[in-house]
Amino acid sequence: MNSECVFCRIVAGELPSCKVYEDDDTLAFMDIGPIVRGHTLVIPKTHMDPLTAAPAEVLQKLILVVQSIARAQVRAFKADGFNVMQSNGRAAGQVVPHLHFHVIPRFAGDGHHWNWRAHPYEKPEEMNALAQQIKAALAD
Repeated sequence: MNSECVFCRIVAGELPSCKVYEDDDTLAFMDIGPIVRGHTLVIPKTHMDPLTAAPAEVLQKLILVVQSIARAQVRAFKADGFNVMQSNGRAAGQVVPHLHFHVIPRFAGDGHHWNWRAHPYEKPEEMNALAQQIKAALAD
């Protein structure tokens, strides 16, 4: 546990939360600042960050809980879809430095937009060069 981490303090019972699911390793609770009503966070109970440092078995458990929460949101709210979001580092918009997934029910006309603007590559060579860098890093 990290005593400075808000999510660790929620796991320890030091801060209140509205729990949706809990097992020995995982906790899912309502986000207090939802993007859309029903927005739920899924976290490992053990403090870890970032995603790239998490053991495979932790990620496997987390994604299965994410899947269950998404299914439940669709059933409970008659959601038209859902988003699963996960950010790492301030530059990516991460606010709480504890591995977590956002599971957000979506409804036609819910008013939320991701403001995603595509920035196409000017030349295919640039895309191919970046792909080669990623491939090389995978081999390390």
